[in-house]
Formats: sequence, C-alpha cells, structure tokens
Amino acid sequence: MSCPYARENGVDTAQQGKNLLDFGGITYTSYLQLHKILNAQTMMSTEDGTPVHDEHLFIIIHQAYELWFKQIIYEIDSVREIFSEEEVDEHKMLEIVKRMQRVTLILKLCVDQFLILETMTPLDFIEFRNYLSPASGFQSYQFRLLENKVGLRGDLRVRYNQENYMKVFGDEPEVCKNIMKSEEEPSLQNLVSRWLERTPGLEEKGFNFWTKYKMAVDSILRQECREAESEECESLRGHLIDQNKRRRELFDSIFDARIHNALMARGERRLTHRAMQGALMISLYREESRFNQPHQLLQLLMDVDSLMTKWRYSHVMLVQRMIGSQQIGTGGSSGYQYLRSTLSDRYKVFIDLFNLSTFLLPRNCIPPLTRQMKNRLSIMEEDQKEDESKVSSSALHSTAKASNPPSDSPCPRENGEEKASSESDLEKSLENSMERSCEASM
Repeated sequence: MSCPYARENGVDTAQQGKNLLDFGGITYTSYLQLHKILNAQTMMSTEDGTPVHDEHLFIIIHQAYELWFKQIIYEIDSVREIFSEEEVDEHKMLEIVKRMQRVTLILKLCVDQFLILETMTPLDFIEFRNYLSPASGFQSYQFRLLENKVGLRGDLRVRYNQENYMKVFGDEPEVCKNIMKSEEEPSLQNLVSRWLERTPGLEEKGFNFWTKYKMAVDSILRQECREAESEECESLRGHLIDQNKRRRELFDSIFDARIHNALMARGERRLTHRAMQGALMISLYREESRFNQPHQLLQLLMDVDSLMTKWRYSHVMLVQRMIGSQQIGTGGSSGYQYLRSTLSDRYKVFIDLFNLSTFLLPRNCIPPLTRQMKNRLSIMEEDQKEDESKVSSSALHSTAKASNPPSDSPCPRENGEEKASSESDLEKSLENSMERSCEASM
C-alpha cells in the first residue's frame, strides 16, 4: 500500500519514484542539528597521537548531563512563571504537577547515568585525567543556575577553595550575569512559600485552622503529661516527663513566630511561618479534593531535593572511587572532601517539607472540618456558586418569608443571628468531640 500523504493533485507520486523529501521541508538531521551535536566530542588525549578510548564516554556522559540540566531549568522556569502570577490559577495545578513529575524523572535518569560512568575503571580514568586540568565539574554553570532557581541560599553554600563559587566563572561575563540574575529572581522555593501562605482555611475569620490545630496539640500533650505523671516506675516516669517537655518545646518552635523566624535566619527553616501553616494544613487534609494536587506538588518538591542529594552522593562516590579521598580535584578543590560537604541538610531547599512529619497528628485528632470549610475545599465549589447565583432571585423571596417569625414568637431573632449561633455551637461540639477522641486514643 502506498503512502496516503505522498499525493500531488490526486496523483500517487510514489508510483512516479517520488517521496515527501522531494517536496522540501526539514529533515531529522537538520531539525536536531545533529551535525553540531555529533561533532562536539573533541578528545584531548588525541594530542599525543592515540586517543584514550574511555575519554569518549566521559565526554558523552557529561554532555548528556548538560542537556538534561537545560531541560530541567526549562521546566522549572515554566513553573516559576505560573507561580509568579498575582493569584495562581488553580486550573494550572495539574500542569505544574505534570512538569514537576517530569523533572523528577529526568533527575532519576541523571542519577542512573552514573552507573554507565562507573563502567570506567580508575586506571582507565588516569590515562586521560591530566588532560582535563583545570576543567572541573564545578564549572557546570547550568547546575549552579538550577540550584539557584530551585532556591539554594548563597549564604548556605560551602565555599569553593575559600572563595565564592562565582570565582570560577570570572572569565565568562555572560555566564556571571546569568548566575547573578538567578540569585536575584524569586526562586521556586520563594514562590511556593508565597503560594502556601494563601492556603484556604488559614484566615482567622472563618475555619481558623491554626487555632484548632494548637488546641488539638495541647490536648494531646496534656494527655501525655497526665499519663507520664501517673507512671509508677520513677525512672520511667522521669523519662516520659522529659520526653513530653521536649515535644512541647518542639511544637512551641512552630507556634511561636519569633522562634520560627530565628530558625529561618539561621537557615534551619526556609518556609515562612504562615507558609509552614499552609503546608501542614495541606498535609493533614490532603484527601480533600482541593488539596489533592497541592499535596502531590509538596511530595514532588521533596523528591527533587532527594534526587539532587542522590545525584551529589553518586558524584561523591564516583570521585572517591576514581581518585580516592585525598587527591586534589582537577579544578584545584579538595575533590572528595568538598563534594562530601555538599550532602548536608543546608543543601536541601525544601527541608521544612521533610520535617512536617514531626508535626502531623493521628487521624482521629485532626480538627474536623466545618460544613462551610468542607464545601470550600470541594472541587464542586465553583459549580455550586454558579447554581446559587441562578436561583438567587427565587431564593431571596423564600428567605424573606422564613426570616419573619410569627408575631406571637416570644423571642424573635434575625436569621443571620440564628445561623451564627448554630455554627458556634457546632464548632464547640466538634472541639469537645475531638478532645475526647484524642484522649481515648492515648
């Protein structure tokens, strides 16, 4: 069967010895600019005549890394652009999650590429290593861009040869300009923090999650303290009381904004106090429709942190395997010792999301949602608003009738007052029920 597209004025051109390429257009090779890519492997070992075989693999692997870094930056920039909007369109959350999933899959691939590089032995590497100096993987400016765009703080970076990391790019003004720009622009971490601050339910007027959460925590800690004090074994009683005290101090560090801000100043926390509240609320109520995708995003941000740490760790292990722990790197750094120092928590941008598990509550102690908050977190909320607006005129007439009590009523009240009172009673009932439930679970 001939190709259905190979027709010109209804005539089957394939029968005339023609194909689509005869009509012009772009080719696979020209579209991908393969002439540039496939001729970009210049082996330095050829200077002495016979090229070292494994140098070719070394070049290909690192070029592949740079291409993947470019794609990750492209995805991160697109997500940052969405979060930069004054009010993030929730309909774009699916796209954000999809792009961050892509980033995590690329990072997994980058980690796995080390397995290919490890097929090269230390003896193979020695054969061409001297040709690389003073080149170094530290000079990958795209990886520095990636770190900055994700949100690594400059003051938390380990100094490279006792210098600012920008020093290695001194001869490349355009690169330095791009890196400085990436430091000044809002990072993904900054934008996510700002987005979390607007989590529905944090407002003091309304559901007021933070007040309810503190009440639940106080109830749990009081019950733990009572159980500790009733312990008959003196040594165990002292241990349990001390443990309860430490737990209370830990929770105080998120309840007291001053303590939280002090920890932020030291780099031990990165999210603002209100953003931390938002992240915690999303984590506790992740099963609600409106929080499904935000919770997925928080998980993906932790995956990005984990995978970048795994990439660094794989790099550290490869360097130790190839040159040992004591030898100086080709760029003049301490090599293995420098790379190992980048594995600490100071390089985890979303460390607060990892630590949220410290502050989670048992399911039966989570403050129950009010009916209004339940509706607010429902994906049907917008449809409900539209339906309400359609029937508002007819409903207004019925409400007017219902709001006027009979003249012989002993205690006439406005409809709004009655609703507010019932809501207040409902909340008190829910809080008492929650406290009893928490105490019963201890």
